[in-house]
Amino acid sequence: MIVLESETGNFVFSKGRKLSYFGGNNYLGLAGHPDVKEAVIKAVRKYGVNFSASRCTTGTSDIHLELEKELSDFKGKQDTVVFASGYQGNTILLEILKDSYSVVLADQHAHSSILEGVPRDINVITYNHCDTDHIEYIITHHDIKKPLVITDGVFALTGEIAPLDRIYAIINKYDGIMVADDAHATGILGGTGRGTPEYFNLPGSEKIYQTETMSKALGGYGGFISGDKKLTELIRNGSATYQASTALPPPVVAAGIASLKIIRQNPGLRIHLLEKAGKLRENIAQLGFRTAGNGTPIIPVMLSSHARAKDLSTFLQGNGIIVPFMNYPSAHELHMVRVTLTACHTEDQTQSLLEVFSIWKENYGTE
Repeated sequence: MIVLESETGNFVFSKGRKLSYFGGNNYLGLAGHPDVKEAVIKAVRKYGVNFSASRCTTGTSDIHLELEKELSDFKGKQDTVVFASGYQGNTILLEILKDSYSVVLADQHAHSSILEGVPRDINVITYNHCDTDHIEYIITHHDIKKPLVITDGVFALTGEIAPLDRIYAIINKYDGIMVADDAHATGILGGTGRGTPEYFNLPGSEKIYQTETMSKALGGYGGFISGDKKLTELIRNGSATYQASTALPPPVVAAGIASLKIIRQNPGLRIHLLEKAGKLRENIAQLGFRTAGNGTPIIPVMLSSHARAKDLSTFLQGNGIIVPFMNYPSAHELHMVRVTLTACHTEDQTQSLLEVFSIWKENYGTE
């Protein structure tokens, strides 16, 4: 386990060492942004550290309402509901939409929050990873009425972007609905950073839903769902998870508001990050390493065994670079280290990373 002794930026301190940091999900570098930290300090001074109540009783503050308005404006939606964590979003949404679908079709590599979020009395069928032909086969073979297809928008381990455009065509054909868990896409993909539906230029349809988080590109914490007033009122009035959870703490709320302002005022952060990530992925592949995904700041490096991946991570750390070995709950077996590029990384850092990969290759190969 890597124990951090500093904030997470392009460098971190661990065990007294300064290390180049290619871990985590702080894609836009906002977790330590001066404006975000200043907003957090002001919020603590005004509100303290906790409202100590649910949103439905005495836990709603003016800054909760401000954050929800800022998120709604960012997403181009009528309203937004924020809650304790992004992990809860799929549980909340799938329960609220329960009368709108009969069966859930989930990608076989779906995040655990998706599979755990399906109501217990609903049948779940997994389809082959990103395979839309298999989705259609399952629907027709089982004669499914009102299917709900759910997938990660961007897959956390591999950086792959789910084929939402093709999934949308299928759910339209079979009177279904689609949910994208956009934890790793929000703030990154799309013309304004609204996530995978915007990335694919999909319409603002009632058939498309997103679950989202502020803990990745937004640099803070807490989950949210944006949509029309009908959806948000259903959540506020009908979700036990939402109603029974303590409201987001003031520092977290203030961080979300500050981060959204930075993102909207600085679209170049997202654009330049994706350009840098594309170049780094290409250079890693040119060294002969197997990687995956495209168009995201997640760059996996695949190895032939669990032990090899772990050894590569240890080798990198010995050379002053943190790239985590991914021993992460998943329905599929992957032996990999996961490079996360952020807006804060310098060209010197990425060059150093490539040099260490090259040394490893010369001594141990790329498989």
